[in-house]
Amino acid sequence: MDALDEIREFLGCPTPQGWIDRAAAPESLPVLLIDHAHCEKKAASTAMTLMFRYVDRSDLLNKMSRLAREELIHFEQCLALMEARGIEYCHMSPARYAAGLRAEVRTSEPGRLIDVLIVGAFIEARSCERFAALAPYLDDELATFYRSLLKSEGRHYQDYLTLAQAYAGEPIASRVEHFRRLEQRLVEEGDESFRFHSGVPVH
Repeated sequence: MDALDEIREFLGCPTPQGWIDRAAAPESLPVLLIDHAHCEKKAASTAMTLMFRYVDRSDLLNKMSRLAREELIHFEQCLALMEARGIEYCHMSPARYAAGLRAEVRTSEPGRLIDVLIVGAFIEARSCERFAALAPYLDDELATFYRSLLKSEGRHYQDYLTLAQAYAGEPIASRVEHFRRLEQRLVEEGDESFRFHSGVPVH
């Protein structure tokens, strides 16, 4: 089983075709790229927050440091693609996806750390799955860019999940399944706003 097959098995569902159709439409490209850039920046920020909050965990520090650097490189690549296409980076309201996942994170330790890491694994896994699902519908430049992200995003998913398993001190299957069902609902439900991690567009 390759990394992408593992990710598809980890997730509760594939990205609905309705989202892919909307994302592949030419008029959706500015929103897709701007929100993608925001996602990369937020991913780097999440990794840095973990580094500041859990300073005594050397394996976490090393993995999150590398992850933050890679996400910022992806952010810069998004900006370059946007500039070349005349798309201006700007503020954009986030999808309900990440907030919906984080709303279920426990508030006391060590549950909080475990849940944050599991949520990180799902966000990275979904990003990877969507890059692969969307690439065949995009122009050659964007398709090449999205396929180039698969390896690093797949590794980020594995890093988050490995850390969650290592720090839990007990099986995490029930928490993973809890977030799997929640993530599936967020992906499959109708969504008023189109974003990189939104559900099925209703307009």
